[in-house]
Amino acid sequence: MFERLEQIAARYEELGREMASDEVVNDHERYQKIAKQHRDLQPVVDSFRDYQRTKQGIADAQSMLAETDPDIRAMAQDELTQLEERLPKIEEDLKLKLLPKDPNDEKNVILEIRAGTGGDEASLFAAEIFRMYSRFAEQHRWKVEILSSSESGIGGLKEVIAIIEGDRVYSQLKYESGVHRVQRVPATETQGRVHTSAVTVAVLPEAEDVDVKIEAKDLRIDTFCSSGPGGQSVNTTYSAVRITHLPTGTVVSCQDEKSQIKNREKGMRVLRSRLYEIEMEKQQSALAKERKAMVGSGDRSEKIRTYNFPQDRVTDHRIGFTRHNLPGVLNGELDEFIDNLITVDQADKLQHLFEEEVSSGNGKAR
Repeated sequence: MFERLEQIAARYEELGREMASDEVVNDHERYQKIAKQHRDLQPVVDSFRDYQRTKQGIADAQSMLAETDPDIRAMAQDELTQLEERLPKIEEDLKLKLLPKDPNDEKNVILEIRAGTGGDEASLFAAEIFRMYSRFAEQHRWKVEILSSSESGIGGLKEVIAIIEGDRVYSQLKYESGVHRVQRVPATETQGRVHTSAVTVAVLPEAEDVDVKIEAKDLRIDTFCSSGPGGQSVNTTYSAVRITHLPTGTVVSCQDEKSQIKNREKGMRVLRSRLYEIEMEKQQSALAKERKAMVGSGDRSEKIRTYNFPQDRVTDHRIGFTRHNLPGVLNGELDEFIDNLITVDQADKLQHLFEEEVSSGNGKAR
């Protein structure tokens, strides 16, 4: 690990020298690229330097313990105790910063919510889940735009697809894919019985043109009249768009805009992200053979969370984390759940990294 850190520190210094050269300064595009690499390495280098200073401080304090002056020895012992307490925390921070970054963490997301088992009650809960994520986005100053939606007759949502744009959206929401279950007494229940309903949530990183190459010959694009609210102009013009990706059979429909062009643009954003997800699933299935992660699998069929109204309880089943603050959670207070999911996922990756080092014979050397 420390050999790798030395290499990172050397590369950081090299990038700093390149940024100061006239050749790079005069090439704006190259300068921006190098500056980004420099910024990305800085947190690791800062922690490594802190580690080196702490190790040197421990060595200095230990040498001072040999002094004859009792005051100096007492001061050295205090310093040594403090530094030795800090060292494990610095080492843990270094390991976390050395973990491979998810290349999708910086991306916006396509959020898809669909009512599952439970009929009308499931559609009502789907609307509440969408509101929960919308409130969470507001708290983080992210932008939410609905790409497609289908309402139920009682004001719920059979399906809603939206894009959430902002700073590191996927890094926060990538653990939310799966089945969300609700347990409560529906408004239509006359005998007060608790019913169980479910919705499925899919969080896809928004793919760009460079991520997924789509050939025009692979697409079939159909237009049709939009349905639902919107007035005559929506229901009598062929503004709705259905895009079929022939090689995979993936179908995307969009009808929220009055403009066929805008609906096509929105549909293509969803299609790119779904095709990107297919490629990601192939990679993740290969990884899963090596390591079974506790969180982050993104399996839509996995029951990940239960919202129990009678007990005012929300439980994440992957990590056994429960909070008795259901109204707050449905109002967007998800940070505690997401922070715990990130912590567990990082611990799982650190354990895997440690096992790899031991199996390769580096564990003892370290």
